Amino acid sequence: MTKRTRFAAVLAAIVLVVFYGFILLVAFAPDLIGMRLSEGSNWTFGIVAGLVQFIVFWILTLVYVRRANGEFDDINKEIVQAAWKAEK
Repeated sequence: MTKRTRFAAVLAAIVLVVFYGFILLVAFAPDLIGMRLSEGSNWTFGIVAGLVQFIVFWILTLVYVRRANGEFDDINKEIVQAAWKAEK
């Protein structure tokens, strides 16, 4: 339980840093957010940063789901088996 909670807390902290970091950039560095990636391009740093933010969130979700379905499910099975043995 502690291992899963610690892992979820780390991932949540990463999400908060990425999300609020983007919001802080919008608030305090609007020139950077509006900067075009190349001359004549419609792509700005803000658009790319927003897309990267969602990609990071998807990757973190994938990491959590894989670990939850693997390691954490195995730990839960062990706990349930131990509880059944103790009950008998």
